[in-house]
Formats: sequence, C-alpha cells, structure tokens
Amino acid sequence: MSESLKRPQVVVIGGGAAGTLVAIHLARTAHQRGTSVDVVLVDPADRAGRGTAFGTTDDEHLLNVPAAGMTALPQDPGHFVAWRARQDHGSSPEPATFAPRRQFARYLDETLADAFDMAAATASLRHVRARAVGVRRSSSGATVSLHDGHDLDAAAVVVATGLPAAGHDWAPEALRRSPFFVADPWAPGALDVVRRDAAGPGDVLLVGAGLTMVDVVLSLTRPGAREDRRVLAVSRTGELPASHADELQLAAIPDVEEWGSTLAEVRAAAHEHVDRVREAGGDWRPAMDGLRFRVSELWQRLSEDDRLSFLASEASDWNRVRHRMPPSSAAVLRSLTSVDRLRQRAASVVDASPLPTGGLHVTLSDGSGHDVGWVVNCTGPALDVRLLGHPLVDDLLTPRGGVSLAQAATAGMGFRTRDGRLLDSTGRADAPVWTLGALRRGELWESTAVPEIRSQALGLAVSVLDAVAPLPRRLEDGRLVSGHHPVARPRDPLGLPLSATAEAASFYNAGIEKVMRLQSGGEDLLREAAALDPDFALAHAALAMLGHEAGAATDVAASLQAARRGVLKRGDERERSLVDVIGRRVDDARHEGAKALMNHIAHHPRDVLAVSAAVPTIAFSGVTDIQQEAWDLVDGLAPAYGDHWWYISLQAFTRQDQGRFDEAGLLAESALFCEPSSGHAVHAQTHVMYETGKHEGGRVWLDHWVAESGRSASHRAHFSWHAALHDLALGDTEAVRQRYYSQLAPPTVTGVRALIDSASLLWRWRITTSSWPVDAASAESAPPPVECVIDAAGPDLIDRPETPFVAMHSALALAAAGDLPRLAQLRAWCAASSDPTMSATVASLCTALLSAGEGEWAAAAATLTELLPTLVRVGGSAAQREVVEETLLFALVSSEQPALALELLDGRLDRRPSPLDARRRGSLVGVRA
Repeated sequence: MSESLKRPQVVVIGGGAAGTLVAIHLARTAHQRGTSVDVVLVDPADRAGRGTAFGTTDDEHLLNVPAAGMTALPQDPGHFVAWRARQDHGSSPEPATFAPRRQFARYLDETLADAFDMAAATASLRHVRARAVGVRRSSSGATVSLHDGHDLDAAAVVVATGLPAAGHDWAPEALRRSPFFVADPWAPGALDVVRRDAAGPGDVLLVGAGLTMVDVVLSLTRPGAREDRRVLAVSRTGELPASHADELQLAAIPDVEEWGSTLAEVRAAAHEHVDRVREAGGDWRPAMDGLRFRVSELWQRLSEDDRLSFLASEASDWNRVRHRMPPSSAAVLRSLTSVDRLRQRAASVVDASPLPTGGLHVTLSDGSGHDVGWVVNCTGPALDVRLLGHPLVDDLLTPRGGVSLAQAATAGMGFRTRDGRLLDSTGRADAPVWTLGALRRGELWESTAVPEIRSQALGLAVSVLDAVAPLPRRLEDGRLVSGHHPVARPRDPLGLPLSATAEAASFYNAGIEKVMRLQSGGEDLLREAAALDPDFALAHAALAMLGHEAGAATDVAASLQAARRGVLKRGDERERSLVDVIGRRVDDARHEGAKALMNHIAHHPRDVLAVSAAVPTIAFSGVTDIQQEAWDLVDGLAPAYGDHWWYISLQAFTRQDQGRFDEAGLLAESALFCEPSSGHAVHAQTHVMYETGKHEGGRVWLDHWVAESGRSASHRAHFSWHAALHDLALGDTEAVRQRYYSQLAPPTVTGVRALIDSASLLWRWRITTSSWPVDAASAESAPPPVECVIDAAGPDLIDRPETPFVAMHSALALAAAGDLPRLAQLRAWCAASSDPTMSATVASLCTALLSAGEGEWAAAAATLTELLPTLVRVGGSAAQREVVEETLLFALVSSEQPALALELLDGRLDRRPSPLDARRRGSLVGVRA
C-alpha cells in the first residue's frame, strides 16, 4: 500500500474564507501534532480564499473589520497587518485600516500555501476545481460526489460552502423576469453591465440597505460613472448601516450569567448594557462589540419561538448596528447624500414595468413611482437554505434509509451540529461530516465574520484530526495505545491523561479552567474532585500548589500528603513528576523547587498547572524575576500550545512587558475573542492601556470589566489597583478614594494582595498628589491610614518577605506608615539574604526610604537614582516598579532639585501622556534651578 493511501484524506467543500481557514488550520495542527493528513479542497474557483465575500475585484469594497482583526492565525494577530506591510499596495498597513477585500483573498491564498509548505512532511493539499453535489457515508468514512460524476473518498468531510445565494422572493414576478433586474450583484460581471449602461435612465434602485448596498453604491458612483447617476436605496427601515468610530475602542464585554433565557429578558439586559456603556464612555459601539463575544451563548438560551420572533422583528436592527461600515465608506455615502446622488427610503417594491427605451418603471409601497435604469438586489443571502435548490444542501437533508446526514437549524439557517459536527435527523453526530461559518447561523446567530469563522476553523481542525488521526494515549500501566482505545483515561483541558474517575476528572477540569481564566472558585471544584476520587493525586497536588503558590485557602501539608499517597497507588510518570515538583516547591520554591519545575516543563510543556506556577503573572510569582528568562520561558512554549487562548493570553502579557504594546493589545483581543473571561488577557490589555497613556478609556473599560466579567476574578483587587492608577494619572483623587474604600480596603483585601495592591497604592497616592504643591494637585486631605492594610497583610509578609518583589512592597508599606524602626529591621533582613537582589537592590531601597522618613530627601534621591537602573531585577511589571520612580520624583522636588525632577517628568511624558505629570511639570517650570 502506498504512503498516500495510509494517510487519512479530509475533503473540504468550499474554497472561500471558511474552507481556506479550515485547510490552513488542518495543516498547522497536523504539523504541530506530527499527524499525517491529505487535504482536498473542492471549489470551482481557480484560487483559494475568494468566495462570495472576498471574490470582488473592486478596491472600493472594503473589509468591515479593521486589518488587526482579520488575521488567519489567532496566535499571530498582526499576521495580516504584517502581510499587507510587505505588499506594494500603496495603502496604509496600519492595524486600524479597513483594507480592500480582494487583498484579504490574496492573503488567505498565500497563507494557505505557506501553511502546507511548512507542513510538507505531514500534510498535502490538492485543489479539485469542481462542485460537490452530494455526500454519503461509506465504510471508510464518507464519499463526496462531484458535479462531473467523479467521487472522492474521505475519512472526514468539511462543508464550508459559505453564504447562501442572494434571496429575491420579495421581487414581483414582472421584476424577476426583467433583464434590468440584477438578482445577484456578486455574480461575475453583474455590476459591470450596470456601470457601462449609458442608454437607459441614470437612476438605479437598490433594494436592501445593508453592507451589500454600501458596496454597490461605491461601485456605481465611483469616478467615471455617469454624471446623472443617482441611487435610491429602499429597505424596511430606510436606514443605512451604522459606521465604525473614527478611533476604535476596546469591546465592553458583559457578564451575561444572569441575563435570563427569554427574548424579553435578554433584550432588556442588552439595552441596559448598551445604555450603561454609552453613559460611561459616550459611545454605544463598545457595548455592541462586547455583545459579539456573548451573542452565541445568549442565542442558544432562547427558545425556538423566541429566535423566530427576533428574526422577524429585530434582526435588521441588530445587523444595522452590529455589521458596520468603515468610516471612509460612511464619509462617501454622506457626501453622495449631501448632493442628492444617494437617497434612502423606507419602502418595498410593489410592481415593475418595462420602459420603452430600456429600464423599468418601479412602483413602491409608499405610492411613489420611479423610472430607473436598473434594480439591484442588495437584500443579502437568503436565510433558509432549504429553499435555495442547492444540490449539496438538498442532498445532506435528503433521508437515506430513513436518516438524513443533516437537519436544518432555526429558520433553515444552516444545520444543527454538535460543536460543528453535523447532527443527523435522529440527533446523532457520528457521521464524519463537519461544517462551520454561515451554515451554523441557525445555532449561533453570529457566524459569518472572519473572527468567528477563524475560531471555528481552529476548533474544527482539532476535532477532525482527533477523529481521523487521534494521538496515542498512555494507560496507567504505561502502555501506549491508540487514541480510540476503549479504556483510555480522561483528559485534562490541554489533552493530558488523568488517573481519575470520569466524574472526578470533570470537576478537576472545571477547576483548572477557572485557574486558567483567573476566576475564583477553582479550589472548591478541585476539593470536590478529590472528594469524589480520594486517590486522585493531581486534584490534591493542585490544591497544595494553589495554597502555596497563589495563597488559596487550602491545607498545603495535608493536600501534599494526600497527593503523595494517591500517586503511589495510581499515577503515570507525568503525575508522579508533578507531585514531586510541588513538594520541592513547598520546601524550596526559589532554588531546588524552581529547577525541578523547569525540568518538569521541559518534559511536559502542556502541563498547564506546572506552567501556571512557572510563569510570573498576576496569580503566581513564577520561577524567575529575570525578565528575559520569563520571556524565553513563554516563547519557548509556542510549539506546545499553538493557538490556545490561554497561551495567547500569556504571550500578550509578555509582549507588553517587552514594550511591544500594539502586538500585546492584538494578542489580548484575540485571546478574549476565544475566551471572554480570560483574566490574563484582560491583565495584559490593562497594562497596554496604562503604558500607552489611554487613561480615560482605560478606566472606563476596566471599570466595566471589573463590574461585569471581573466579578468572579480571583484577583479582582489587582484590577481595581490598575483602575486606580488611571485615576491618579488623571489627577482624580476623589475617584481613587472611592475606589480604595469600595474595592481595596481591608477586610475586602487581605494577605499579599493587600500588600502589593492596597499598600503600594496608598504610598503612591501620597507622593504623587496629596503632598505636592497645590498647583500640582488638588488640595485635599491625606490618603487613608495604611496601618490596617499592614495588619491585613500579616507580619510574615511584612517582616520576613521571601522574594525581592514582596520585600520591595513591604518597604513601601512601612514607609507609608512612617514606621522607621520596623523599616530598619526589614533592611537588616534583606541585607542578610543570600539573594543578591534582596541584599543589594531592596536593602538600598530601604535605606532610601529611611532617609526620606528622616527628612533627608537629597540622600534619598541619590540612593534611589543609583538603584533605579537595577530595579527590574526585583520582578513585577513596569507599572508596579514605577512607584519607586514616583518616590524619586518626589524626593527630587522635596530636596529642591527641580531641574532633575523636570528631566524625569519629561522622560515620563515622552513615554506616554499623563494629565497629572503634565500638571506637575507645569508647577515646576517656574522654579527651575
């Protein structure tokens, strides 16, 4: 048997965006897994990526999503932007640009070729220029029938035919028969005839007022068009699509857990969400963009009757504000309207009759009559695929032996699936046939834009390969067996086997997923897993790790002992290694524990629990305070995680730490699109907003997240601290005060978060505003006392910190309290440490703060100036270490060194805008030495 016949063959029907993205991710995933697969792309077009949406040749037809949102690769959100920068298009490669759609088609085609070049050893691609007309099950999987009579054997089939044909049932019979009726404006050459026509009336009637209408208007009125060309657009509402804002904003993602399950409840909650976001930020668009992240979840809650009611009464309003046109297109349409070359009207076509010299006389429902050269159908794709007469769709819905391969979804908008795999007419999903994109609208509603299709394509590629070429699994006794082996163990969220009962594994996975999302409650689910299966070693080990590494309320010693007992009874090499590592971390986190953890990750890079402990984040201190080592650790994991949202979230945080803020922001958005509750992605985006000086927008966005999805965040106080930094940068100390008492004061915040967030905020608040001259900060009372925060942190953290990062914050807390004797004791503790960062950098910080406490501001400034270049060694983020720079600035002002203070302020303002820094600079200009 030849090698090619040994490899599973996946047939992808449709070569537009959906089919091309599936093929790309099949190749990339196969390469990552080392899985062999042959992909056959079936589409009559000569190149991939075109389809209805991107097959246009008109450069006026723009994407309605900025280039930054159009990557084919979730883990590389700048991929399309970078591709455009390499092309000679004479257009802007900026991320916020709305690029021509034809460019995106080329990009998909080239990315497809690149993917299969990279995966040449494991994957092949063949393009069959034909139309698929049927799919039937076979002994080896499925058989795809082509229009020319040939068949293709397949281990799996992906139906990616894209948007259905345009519907025109609304058109009167006389209009449908007319040669001056353009039923499908996207048919090859359809609009060319209209543009060239110089004989009939110059007016053109467009029926429908969505994005198709926008494109047709741009095509028919561009330079060179007839001088008497006027366009009348009619629709049910007479309104044009909304436009994107000139400056894009972050989506305000709502928490929809309590929104209910009826259309009335969801509608009321959605309107409240939009009103709240608009009131806070002045624009409704971020609210609508945030709903996009949740709309599929909400749609699936609705009953069939509620869905049909929405389609009948509210779908057009949704589409108008959800699917918006680019600002440049909106400007052209406004200009055309101002000179009466574009008119809109709420009406429908009642009748049409031919004119003697060509064209049509059209009667509208409002009683008006119009002589037009052409009528163009701009109503968009038909909803019900059952009415299209599409051979492939009809075949999938046709029963064979009493069972059809597919069943129609709501209103006939595609098919019902189980995570993309077709449900047959009996409700089973055992046929090897999948679908995505437009054919999932009935069950997802929003399923036609590239971000949704890209996410589906990635998940589908994994699902298909799991079915046709599953990775081998290892049994508890160490034997390696087929992925289809009947006694294969349960898997964790990253696909690693678990030595546990299925029920216990499900609770464990739910708990680990909460840890991955930075949500509270993970340890409760892990306790439940351990209770259900007392010998489940990893459940006990996870509890021990969260208690030791993340401060969770667990009995570390008891959990570790239970883990060791359990892994002796039942556990594979990875599980035994992880239990051993956690024990070593408890004994010596900074040295032997760190080495053991890194060694474990080298052998098991997809062990998400181990990686969580190793990477310095909001939740864990990690194995290193050295930035480059942390960056190398995250980047080195790329082959193991690929496009997984959790890993993309970690990448986003790494990129902002490297000062690559645009890239970090795009990565965070990509991760949030896949998992709207990803705390790591929100954390990265929060840093981006602060470091780029977007204080007002950042505060509004973060306040919304903290109140919504962030309500269940396990480190909510830290996000509140970030919002308080925006408050300070804006000079809004009253907002800081309200935020502190409502979100950051004990007993709401205790332990390490009280020290890192609350205590450092109080010190920063004092030295940035309340102690400055009146012309630099509003005259107000001092910040709240810090002593209760120190008590909430506890003496071990304050007096005997284990890491330089915690020690730095202990010093700041004691300085804020004015407790110089205790600060001196902390300096002695740090100076005696074997850690050079503790004994040098942090001890010097203590010395500087002692000088400040004694009023020796010049000495404090000199010491702080010396240690600032090495401060990065203590770890943490730039925003957290910035408090030391703030202390230096205050010391320079207090020691009457305004020239040096101005130099420092100018450097900060060059880095990012800050109203507070600008005001403080103004207060010093007149007293420059």
